[in-house]
Amino acid sequence: MMRCAKTFIIVLFLFVCGCYIVSLLSRFWEEFSITSGNEVEEWLKENQLRQYRDLFRQQGISRLAQLATADALPELPAPDEERVRRAASLLQQRLVLRQWLAAHRLRDHHAQLAAADVAALEDVYWLEDNKAKQIFNKDFPKWSAARQALPISKHRLDILKADLWSEVVKSSHHQDAWTWGGMLVVSVSVAGLVTLAAMTQPSLAPEAKHSLLQYVTGKYLLPSNCKVNFQWSCPQPVGQTVCFTVQFYQRNGQPYPICDTDNFTVDVCGGARKLAVITELGSPTDPNSANVAKVKFTVRHAGQYRISVTVGESHVAGSPFSAHFVAGPAYAPRTLVSRHCSTVVCTANVGHLLFVEPRDEYGNVCKYKSEDKPTEGYSVKINKIGGSSDDVDIEKDNFTISLDYDWETQRVTVELRFIKECCYHATIYYHGTELQNGDFDIIVLNSVDSTLVHRNVASKNHNICYDAKLIGINGDRFSTPKKIFCYVSPKQLIIKELIFKFIPKRMFTFRLCPSTKFNFQTDSLKTGEYYPNAFTIDDGCQPKIELVSRDRNVIAATFAQFLLKNMGGSETFKDKQDFFYHEVRKYHQKHYHEKLSMKVNREKLLESSMKATKHFSVSDWCRNFEVNFQGEQGIDWGGLRREWFELICSQLFDGHRGLFASFHEPGNGQSLVHPNPSRPAHLKLRHYEFAGRVVGKCLYESALGGSYRQLVRARFTRSFLAQVIGLRVHYKYFEQDDPDLYLSKIKYLLENNIDEIETEVYFVEEQYDSNGQLSKTVELIPDGARIRVRNSTKLRYLDALAQYKLATRVKEETEAFLRGLNELVPDNLLSIFDENELELLLCGTGQYSVADFKAHHIVNGCSTEFRRVVGWFWAAVGNFTREEMARLMQFTTGCSQLPSGGFGELSPRFQITAAPTFGSLPTAHTCFNQLCLPDYDCYEHFEKSLLLAISEGTEGFGMV
Repeated sequence: MMRCAKTFIIVLFLFVCGCYIVSLLSRFWEEFSITSGNEVEEWLKENQLRQYRDLFRQQGISRLAQLATADALPELPAPDEERVRRAASLLQQRLVLRQWLAAHRLRDHHAQLAAADVAALEDVYWLEDNKAKQIFNKDFPKWSAARQALPISKHRLDILKADLWSEVVKSSHHQDAWTWGGMLVVSVSVAGLVTLAAMTQPSLAPEAKHSLLQYVTGKYLLPSNCKVNFQWSCPQPVGQTVCFTVQFYQRNGQPYPICDTDNFTVDVCGGARKLAVITELGSPTDPNSANVAKVKFTVRHAGQYRISVTVGESHVAGSPFSAHFVAGPAYAPRTLVSRHCSTVVCTANVGHLLFVEPRDEYGNVCKYKSEDKPTEGYSVKINKIGGSSDDVDIEKDNFTISLDYDWETQRVTVELRFIKECCYHATIYYHGTELQNGDFDIIVLNSVDSTLVHRNVASKNHNICYDAKLIGINGDRFSTPKKIFCYVSPKQLIIKELIFKFIPKRMFTFRLCPSTKFNFQTDSLKTGEYYPNAFTIDDGCQPKIELVSRDRNVIAATFAQFLLKNMGGSETFKDKQDFFYHEVRKYHQKHYHEKLSMKVNREKLLESSMKATKHFSVSDWCRNFEVNFQGEQGIDWGGLRREWFELICSQLFDGHRGLFASFHEPGNGQSLVHPNPSRPAHLKLRHYEFAGRVVGKCLYESALGGSYRQLVRARFTRSFLAQVIGLRVHYKYFEQDDPDLYLSKIKYLLENNIDEIETEVYFVEEQYDSNGQLSKTVELIPDGARIRVRNSTKLRYLDALAQYKLATRVKEETEAFLRGLNELVPDNLLSIFDENELELLLCGTGQYSVADFKAHHIVNGCSTEFRRVVGWFWAAVGNFTREEMARLMQFTTGCSQLPSGGFGELSPRFQITAAPTFGSLPTAHTCFNQLCLPDYDCYEHFEKSLLLAISEGTEGFGMV
C-alpha cells in the first residue's frame, strides 16, 4: 500500500513538471513567432513586397527558410517575379552564412559582417584580417581557424553549402512542430508522456538518443524507413560508373535532410576486394533533394558484390544488398593468346592450333550466350619474312585460316595450315585492333626438318652443329665470308670458326634467353646483294652478326623450341613463374624438407648465421630452418623463421651495412642497391656467396608455396638483376640505377653533339677520392686514353662506361653471389625472366597502404581541373589490385618495391604533377618519382589511360 502511494506521488510530481515545461515552451514559441514574423516582415519591406504580405500568409510562408526556397514562393506578376527570386537566392546565401557562423559559435557577429559586405560564404575568403579583428575582437582566433578550415575547391565548397542548407531546413522543420492550433494537444501529450516515461523508461531506452518530443512526433531519422533505388539492372557489365540513390525519411514518413553528421556510410565489397565509393549528400541547387544521397562506384572485376548501406550502426531497409557484375565486351588490348610464344614452329600441311582467350578491357574473361557470335570480328594477317623483293608478298593460296569457338573452355580457336615451308609474320586482330600478345613469327618446316628439330630438342646429346658463313658484324660486310659452325644447346648458341681447318675457336656466345633475337629481314635486300638464307642474331649487348646457312630455319626453330621448353611452353610471367617453381621443386626432389635447428645471436646476426650454416650442404639448405635466438625463449612455429629471413636480408642488402651500396645518397632508404666495389675490409667474397644462398633459399621456399613462401627484402639495381640472368649491361641502366650520373653526364652527352663541345672526352673513366683528388684513371677500351670520343662513337663510349661502372668493378662480387645462388637455383631457370620479372619473382608485389600513400605524396598543381583529376587518381588507386599497384610503382619510381618505411621513405617523395596536355597517356620521370597526369573529360577515360600507361609488357624471342 505504501509502495503504491509513493509511485502515485512520483507520477503526480512528474505530471506537474511536464505541464510546467509545456507552459515555458509555449511562452518561448510566442517569442519565437514574434521574432520570426518580424524577420519575414522585414524581408518583405526590404524587397518592397509588403503588398503581398497576405498572399504569403495564405501560402503558409512564415519562416525565412521558406522565403529562401524559390519553389515554395507564390506566383507574382512578371515585374516582381524576378526580383523575388533574386532576393530569395541572396537570402539563402545569408542563411547559409549564418548557419556556418552558428556552427563555429560566431553567430553574434552576423550583423557586423553584413555591415562589412560579407553576405555569403564566398565573401569570407576576401575579408581582410585587420577588418576581421575589429569585428570579432577576442573571437578572432575562432574566426581565423574557421576560415582556414574552409575548402579551397569550388566543388567541396558547394558540398559544404549544401550540408549547411540541409541544417537550416532541418532546424526549420523542427520549429514547425510548435503551431498555435496544436499547442494544447502537445501540452497534454508531453505531460502524459513524461508520466509514461516514469513507468516505461526501459522500453524507451533504445531511443534515448532522440529527444522526447522527437520521439513523440516521429521527427527523427529512421534507417528502416529509408529507400534505396538502384539505377542499373543485374547483371551489369563492369567498367561503367554505376549509381544508386538513398532517400532518407523520418519515422513519421516525412523527408529527412541528410548531412555529414548523420554518419552515412556505404561499403561495396567483392570477396576481399573493397571498392572506392563517391558519395554526394543532397544537392546544392535543389532543396527538394535534401533527403537524397547519390552513391557512385566503378566495378572492374566481374563477380558477386555485397553493398552495405548504413546510417550510424543501423542498416537501411534491405541492406546488405547483392549485385552481380559480368565481363564487358571483348577488348583487343586485353584479349590474350593462351600459352603465348613469340615464335611458333609449324609443319607444312599440318594444322597448328592457337587459342585466344577473349577478355574485356579490365582483364575479365568474356562469357558468351548461345545466340552470340564469339568469332565475329577476329581476323589474322600473315606476311612473308625475308626473301627477294619479288616474292615478299605471298598469295593467300599458301595458307588457310579457320576460326571456331570452344564453348567448354570459352576460347576462340585459330587453326593455321601452311602449304609449303617458309617464314612468316602473323598478327591477330579483333575489330581491326591488334591483340595484346597477338603478334608473333611462324617458322614453317617441311616434314623432314620438323622431325629433325623435334629430335634435336628431345635428344640428350646437345652438341648439335650446323654449317654457316659469317658475312658481317655490326653491319660491316666482309669481302670474303668466313666459314663458321653454329652449335645449339638448351643453354646457348655458340659460333665457332676453325683455325688451320681443324682447331675450333669460339667467336660468339649467345645465351638461350628471350633477349636473343633472330632477324630474317637483313640488310642484303637494301644493298642489292641477295642471300636467300641470310639472317642476323642480336642480343642487344654483343655485336650483331649476320650469317648465311641453308639450315637457317632449322637453327632458328631449334633455338625457339629449346627456349619454349626452358620456359614451360609459354612466355607470360604467370606461366613462367609456375614453371620455374615446378622445376625448382623437381631439381630438389631428393632433398627432404625436414626441420633443421639453427641457433643464432640477434646482436651478431650476420656473423652467427654464417657460422651456423658454414658446413651446410645443399641438402641442409633445402631443409626447413627452425630458428632459435640465443638468450630468448620461444618455439619456432614459422614466426621466428620469417623474422630471421627479414632480419638477415636487412643485414645483407641494406645500403648502410657496406656489402651492398647505392650509387647515390647512401643514407637514402629508397636507393637501389648494387654490390659494393669499395666494401669495408671485414666483408669478404664469402659474404656474397652467403647472400646468394639466402636468395636461393627464399626462391626455394617460395617454390614450396603456402606458408613457406619467403620474399627477398631488397631493392636491387636493374643492372645487377640483368647480370644475375646473364645479360650484358648498357648505358640505359644508368637512368634508374644512378640517376645523379644520368642527369649530370649521360643525358647531356646523349642530347648534345660531342664534336661541338669544348671539353674533350676520351675512352677513360676518372676516379676521385673523398677529398675530390684524382686517384685513378681507367681505360674503358684498349689505348682508350688516346682515343677521343666522337659524336658517332658516343654510344659505344657510354656502353663501355656502363660496362665498367656497373659490371667490371663488381665482377668478383657478382660471381661470388651467383655461385651461392646457383647452388640452389640453376642459372638456366633464372634466364627465362627479364629484369622486371626477376624483381617480381624475388620480391613479390609487396604490401601497399593507400592511407600511407595519401599521407606521403606531393601534388604539383592547384587548378580546379587538376584537383579533379587528382581526386579521380585516388578513386582509381583505391580499386587497384596489388599487381596494378606494383606496376604503378615500377612505372613511376623504377621499382615495384617500397623502402621498409613505406611511402614516407621515398626520396624524393612520390609526386603527382599536372601535365600540360589533354587526353594523352600519363607519363613518369623515375629520377624524380614523378607521375604526370594530363586532363581528361571524364573519370572513365582517365582510368583507362592510367591502366594502359602502367601495363606495358616486354618482348620475348622473335624474328623482327
